[in-house]
Amino acid sequence: MRRVPALIATAGLVLATLTACSPGSAAADCTAPVSAGDASKLVSVTGDFGSAPTIDFPTPLKTDTTQRSEIIAGEGPGLVEGQKTQVDMSIFNATTGESIQEAAYDGESLSSFVLNDQTLAGITDGLLCAQVGSRVAVVASPDDTFGPAGGNADLKVAEDDSLVFVFDVVKAYLTRADGADQLPVAGLPAVVLAEDGTPGITIPPSTDPPTDLEVGVLKKGDGEKVTAGSTVTVNYTGVLWDTKEVFDSSWANGAPVAFPIPDGSTEGGLIPGFAEALTGQTVGSQIVAVIPPDQAYGDQANGAIPANSTLVFVVDILGVD
Repeated sequence: MRRVPALIATAGLVLATLTACSPGSAAADCTAPVSAGDASKLVSVTGDFGSAPTIDFPTPLKTDTTQRSEIIAGEGPGLVEGQKTQVDMSIFNATTGESIQEAAYDGESLSSFVLNDQTLAGITDGLLCAQVGSRVAVVASPDDTFGPAGGNADLKVAEDDSLVFVFDVVKAYLTRADGADQLPVAGLPAVVLAEDGTPGITIPPSTDPPTDLEVGVLKKGDGEKVTAGSTVTVNYTGVLWDTKEVFDSSWANGAPVAFPIPDGSTEGGLIPGFAEALTGQTVGSQIVAVIPPDQAYGDQANGAIPANSTLVFVVDILGVD
């Protein structure tokens, strides 16, 4: 939980516009919403996965439907709806051939997307079922990009322009905690899960909240460990101990959230109890944490959180960078 209301700050004009517009399953089990077509087959891409490709296509290249051609086959899991992924991404205006963005292909400067309706449909549909380790060429229609918004003047995209994307699918995050179930810890809130993994949290009745941080592991994952200085991607729900009301939930907001774990080099970031509860946990784990006021917001109110509140979080740890 951050000390400020905004949970995600999107860096860069291109990434912001691609994710701000509204108008783990194996690939063999995944039915992609788009397939190769005449337009995507005209996109020539050469080069190795993870290195800068040479991209060529005739202009103007037009399509009324979003299409995807696989350039390099991957061997990892296929991407599914609601999943977060990291990609190397190059984008071109298909009408003019002009470059909009080209990745650094340095293994670090990756673009992140959650495949849902908060991301451009041309990206979400173009990436669904693509396998980790694959390179795909997507020609996205105006209707699936900036057409409904009348184009995008900042990116020099007209309302009838298609876009060409070349994606290297570098990483996929878990969609929910998949670790081994653990025995519940006595005295901590009880947690039941909906079919989609959203937790319901029951505070122990007629019980005073603990005065120290309490953390229980509900599912123990076998993935990478969360450490100071890393960035962790999670789904979470926060509940007020006193009123038993949900004050925030990434599940309800429709997308997981990435948080930097403080390493002492910067100020701000997460409240101390939330950071401490996550540190040392592993990807694939689900935890419940009860955070006393002195490790949360203390005697200061914060949005829907009154002063001197004990907070309860259930967190799915989906990935670490």
